[in-house]
Amino acid sequence: MEETHRQSRGLEQFLAMEREMPPSTILDLGGANQANITFLSNLGHRISAGNMLHSLDGIWNDPDVSESRKVEEFLEETLNYQEATFGGALVWDILEYLPDPLLEAVLQRLYRLMNAGAPILAFFHADERSPSVHTYTYRIVDSKTLLLGPAGIRPRSHFLNNRAIERMFSNYSSLKFFLTRDSLREVLIRR
Repeated sequence: MEETHRQSRGLEQFLAMEREMPPSTILDLGGANQANITFLSNLGHRISAGNMLHSLDGIWNDPDVSESRKVEEFLEETLNYQEATFGGALVWDILEYLPDPLLEAVLQRLYRLMNAGAPILAFFHADERSPSVHTYTYRIVDSKTLLLGPAGIRPRSHFLNNRAIERMFSNYSSLKFFLTRDSLREVLIRR
């Protein structure tokens, strides 16, 4: 598998929403990469990046730690910020890899960390039959284009169809789904 350029209406609208708001800090859960830092910094934003999948692999797979303790450690390592810190979040495809108790805790924490009206961009794999999916690094090329770099294959904790995604974000002010021609569904959520 090789790097692929991908048009993204979700990214385009995420950035349009960001332009309507004063410069803020954007949370990038896919890990720090220079392309995203440079692009968002040039728009006047600050970036806070963390590699949530790396933390998941390090914390969640320890058999000697209770599930509740794993959730606490994961939140402490990945989402330890003041309330209403962020003016937007790039979640990418992270949510579908999180086990149920961790997914619920991350969604609750994310809600508290976002400013009112802040956009969140999330991707979900559309192939519901596949227990494992290709993972990517996401690099912003321009306001409409992403460069997807192959990052291996991972098992999903669950398949999230549109109705499940709507339920996950039921306390947010709006959700918008984007039709795509590939295996990734884009969702723009507004806090």
